[in-house]
Amino acid sequence: IGKGVFINFDCTFLDLGGITIDDNVMLAPKVSLLSEGHPIGTNDRQMLTTAKIHIKKNAWIGAGAIILQGVTIGENSIVAAGAVVSENVPANTVVGGIPAKHIKNINE
Repeated sequence: IGKGVFINFDCTFLDLGGITIDDNVMLAPKVSLLSEGHPIGTNDRQMLTTAKIHIKKNAWIGAGAIILQGVTIGENSIVAAGAVVSENVPANTVVGGIPAKHIKNINE
């Protein structure tokens, strides 16, 4: 966990796959970072799969958002409240929805 990180209440971290949170990241209430999951095949469903989550500097994760295994959130990006993120988010973008989709670019 980097410097200046803000983690609000009731967040969940399943970290067997690894979680990296860079400087100045903000996590709103009830954010879930889930670096582990299960295969969908009926014969393998009891097995555990893991992959690292990386949230890069200055990102903001909205209330109730879920970040799934293997996802990187790019620098300065915003994940809208309630989003489910299953794919990487490029730097300087806003994503939202289920599954999370590109909403807009952030221009400074």
